[in-house]
Amino acid sequence: MAKYLLLIAALLSAGMAQADNSKANAPVVIDSDGFKEPLSKLKFNPGLDQREFERSTLSALNVYDPLEEWNRRVYHFNYRFDQWVFLPVVDGYRYITPSFVRTGVSNFFNNIGDVPNLVNSLLQFKGKRSMETTARLLLNTTIGIAGLWDPATAIGLPRQNEDFGQTLGFYGVPGGAYFVLPILGPSNLRDTAGLAVDYTAESAINFLNVSEVSSNHPEVWVLRGVDKRYQTSFRYGQLNSPFEYEKVRYVYTESRKLQIAE
Repeated sequence: MAKYLLLIAALLSAGMAQADNSKANAPVVIDSDGFKEPLSKLKFNPGLDQREFERSTLSALNVYDPLEEWNRRVYHFNYRFDQWVFLPVVDGYRYITPSFVRTGVSNFFNNIGDVPNLVNSLLQFKGKRSMETTARLLLNTTIGIAGLWDPATAIGLPRQNEDFGQTLGFYGVPGGAYFVLPILGPSNLRDTAGLAVDYTAESAINFLNVSEVSSNHPEVWVLRGVDKRYQTSFRYGQLNSPFEYEKVRYVYTESRKLQIAE
């Protein structure tokens, strides 16, 4: 009996050795991305993932929002206004206006917006950006015929957004309470004050006489608002989440930090 057991063990050992040799001699199959079994070294750590999730969730919720009840009401109003009024108007504008006309309108108002961009770049001592914005204004206002065309972007001078809220943040002014503006959307107390300053500065400078004409023709402001919404890709409800308010609040807060720090 012992001889039979030894014989069986020997056969099994030989078979396993042969299998190992065949596996070793088999050609190595390389994935299309060039890695050999890239998933084999991945380890799942549910404890770490949970902690990371909790930290990110707490960061998203840790936004100073003492006016949350009011802000949520305004957010809901903006949602419905956008759905029932703003987007239908934008869709009609897109339907009845040729694309080259829409592009010209956007370029014109963006050229007007480069005036406060330049002022705030100077206030933040951003020399390179100030020179680039100055060059944009000169090129687009002259060669671009009052900004209807945008040759500056074509030659490598893209538009940079600078506002007085960023300028205040540059000098260390905190954002303060999160604040949702009717129609305009996410903001905070510092950036809301910055909007008022930018509007006042633009009116005082009266570049290309637009502010004076707008005071007598409010339809210019309506067109500018429609164009602004036309250029904004955000759509309420696109996040498909019951926590959209919190996500938008967090993204706005973090993006403003990055804009101030750049």
